[in-house]
Amino acid sequence: MIQGNKKEILSPDNILKKISAYDIFRMYMGGENWKVNSLCFSPFRKERTPSFLIKTTGSSLSFVDYGDQSKKGNCFIFVKTLFNCNFNTALEIIDRDFGLGFKSNDNKDSYKRIIKEYKQPEDVAKKYTRIQVVTRNFTLEELAYWNQYHQDISDLKKENVFSIDKVYLNGKLFTIKKTELKFGYFYDGHWKIYRPYGNHDTKWVPNNVPITTMDGKENIINCEFAFINKSKKDYMVSKKLVETTCGVQNEGIACFSPENVKFLKENSKRQILSFDSDQTGVKNSLQITKLLDFEYCNCPRSYLSDGIKDWADLAKDYGMHTLEKVFKRKKLIK
Repeated sequence: MIQGNKKEILSPDNILKKISAYDIFRMYMGGENWKVNSLCFSPFRKERTPSFLIKTTGSSLSFVDYGDQSKKGNCFIFVKTLFNCNFNTALEIIDRDFGLGFKSNDNKDSYKRIIKEYKQPEDVAKKYTRIQVVTRNFTLEELAYWNQYHQDISDLKKENVFSIDKVYLNGKLFTIKKTELKFGYFYDGHWKIYRPYGNHDTKWVPNNVPITTMDGKENIINCEFAFINKSKKDYMVSKKLVETTCGVQNEGIACFSPENVKFLKENSKRQILSFDSDQTGVKNSLQITKLLDFEYCNCPRSYLSDGIKDWADLAKDYGMHTLEKVFKRKKLIK
């Protein structure tokens, strides 16, 4: 009987057992001129304005070229497109360049050295594959928090906002202080835990909601304009006055997949982006509106001196009547 190790076939699944999608993008993009979920210059052409995005997709990565949206897909499609070859040839190029040893023995096992030279990006390295939540009835403190933003218990139920008692991450209890205010946003089997008074690193952890998930898509059907907010809270407050309101997960371009952009364009005559009025929010607004041919309407910057940069805080501190006046002045409502 002939014995020996069975040779593995060259396939996407077998490649990803040895290296990650990030490794592949990094090999052919270079390591310094791009970041996950941030616009960069397209490798397919010379351009003055960045229009290319490598974004988080679940626990992996994919790409989209907003300058030519026919160019999009996973890391293998990226190599296929970059080298203008067929899919099998793209796999062979990866095999050869990383020294994976499936079909080519060139530089065999060099991938072990290559991937030790850098760290995987944190967004991809964290795999919150399974989040389980034990809910409870809202406490008076929790209801009072939302009442500041003119939301009652019926609003919370309608938008799938829950009071949470315990959170389990991959089967293990996730530690959150019992005294800490915390809520769960539920999206079709996925959870986003919101701790209003958490810091930058804890406020939205854990979270396994796909970044392209949108609130209020049902409101954007054959309408004059889509009013696109950057958070669930802003979306919920704005919807009290503007019927054709929706919301994305954050202020990043990664929220705007080609599918989301197509949906918004096909179902509204105008698309009005509404991010924060601080420096970061304005920068992202200008970048995205230029790229996608949207308009934008942020909270007036005159309120920044009061620590207010979004619609939710404006309604909280000055009341819905002030928000209504601003929306009328911006011609969002009559």
